[in-house]
Amino acid sequence: MFPQKVSLAEATEKLSQHPKEFLLLFKTGTLDLELYKPHLVDKQTPHDRDEVYIIATGEATFVLEAKQTMVKTGDFLFVPAHAAHKFVEFSEDFSTWVLFFGPVVEEE
Repeated sequence: MFPQKVSLAEATEKLSQHPKEFLLLFKTGTLDLELYKPHLVDKQTPHDRDEVYIIATGEATFVLEAKQTMVKTGDFLFVPAHAAHKFVEFSEDFSTWVLFFGPVVEEE
């Protein structure tokens, strides 16, 4: 089977024509791939699946359960299901790949 390819340039172009700040680009089994580019404020709420971010462009401060860290292009972040998280103070060119994976996790 030929590998599925999603280029950042094509994904960015598709997202720029989409009404939301994120766009689902690939889905297989329990894996979803999105590109996310918040506008002014990151309005995310906790998700019911584990999540990975790989910063595609720019830089930001990432807040996970009240702990902050600086992130930049190429950085990897893991966010467990139901964890409060968001990007703040992000650059105008900030965007990130988002990978949701695994089963839905029930809140304890």
